[in-house]
Amino acid sequence: MLASTAEGYAYERAKPFAGSEFGNFVRHDLALEAKKRLIFLPYDLTVKASVGAGKWAGVPWLGFFDPLITKSATNGFYVVYLINAQTRDIYLSLNQGTTAVYQEFGETRGRKVLERRALDIRERVSDFANNFDISPIDLGSDESLPSGYAAGHSFGRRYSPEVIDEDMFDSDFEQMLAAYEALIDRGGTTPTDVLRDDADSTSIEEVRKYSLSKRIERAAGVRKAVLQRRNAVCEGCGFDPEVHMKYSGPPEKTPLDVHHTSPVNWLAEGESRRYKIPDDFYVLCPTCHRMIHKQSDPSDLDYLRDSIQFVHKFKPK
Repeated sequence: MLASTAEGYAYERAKPFAGSEFGNFVRHDLALEAKKRLIFLPYDLTVKASVGAGKWAGVPWLGFFDPLITKSATNGFYVVYLINAQTRDIYLSLNQGTTAVYQEFGETRGRKVLERRALDIRERVSDFANNFDISPIDLGSDESLPSGYAAGHSFGRRYSPEVIDEDMFDSDFEQMLAAYEALIDRGGTTPTDVLRDDADSTSIEEVRKYSLSKRIERAAGVRKAVLQRRNAVCEGCGFDPEVHMKYSGPPEKTPLDVHHTSPVNWLAEGESRRYKIPDDFYVLCPTCHRMIHKQSDPSDLDYLRDSIQFVHKFKPK
C-alpha cells in the first residue's frame, strides 16, 4: 500500500485536495494497515499518515510515534516513511519534529539544529545506525517542511517502489523500531551532561535508567491517567493540595508528581512499556518524590513514610 501511495501521489495531487478519495485512503486505510504491522511487535505506537493539511503536501508521510515522546510529527523524534513525489522513492527515516524546532530557532538556524541533533541521535544508537544508510535523503522539494525532514534525518533506507524486497523492507522496519525504542531508553536527544546532572550520577547506565523512569512519569497520558485513578494526595506525607493550599483545579494539573515504582536499577532497555496504570505508580509531592528516588529501593513506600520527619505548616486562625 505504501508503494501504491508513492506511485500515485504525483498524479493525485494534480486534482483538488478537498474531498480527495486518495487523501482519505492514505490517512485512514494506509494508517490502519500500518497499525496492523505492529500487532505482533512489542511496541505501543501511534500511527498517522498525511498528504497535507488544507493542501497537498510536498512530501507525504507515514509516521510511527511513541507516546512517551510525541504523538505527532511536529515535535520530538519518531520513525517515518517519507515519499519523494517526483522520483517516487520511499525513505525509511529516524527523524525529528520540524515544526517545534522552526518555532524556537527559525527556519535557517532550525535546520542547523536538526542536523546537529541528527548526528547526536546517530551516535547515541550507533549500534543500530551502522546497519542503515547515513547518507542525506533527497525528497525532491525545497519547501519548508521537506527541507526540515531532510535536515532532521539521522539514518534510514531508500526504496524504489518497483523493486522493493519485502523481506528486507520488513526487517528494516523492525530494526528501525528497535533503534527508536533504544534511543528513548538511552535518553533521547537530551545531552549526556544534562542527563547526568538530572540523575545526580556519573554512571551512564544509571543515568539512562533514571532518564527512562522520569520520562515514563512525565508522559502526559501516564500522569493524567494515574492522577485520575488514584487519590490526588501525597502517598508519602499526606499533603493534600485541596486541603493544604485550597487547590481546586483538575487532578492532572495538581502540584503533585507521579512516581514510577519500578526501581531504576531494575529497568533495562526495552522495558519502557512494562508498567500498569495505576498499579505501578505512586502519587507524591515533589519533596517526597525526590526523597524516594534517593532510596536504594524507590518502590518502598513504607520506608519513605518512616523516614519523613517534617509536618505541614498551617497558618494559625
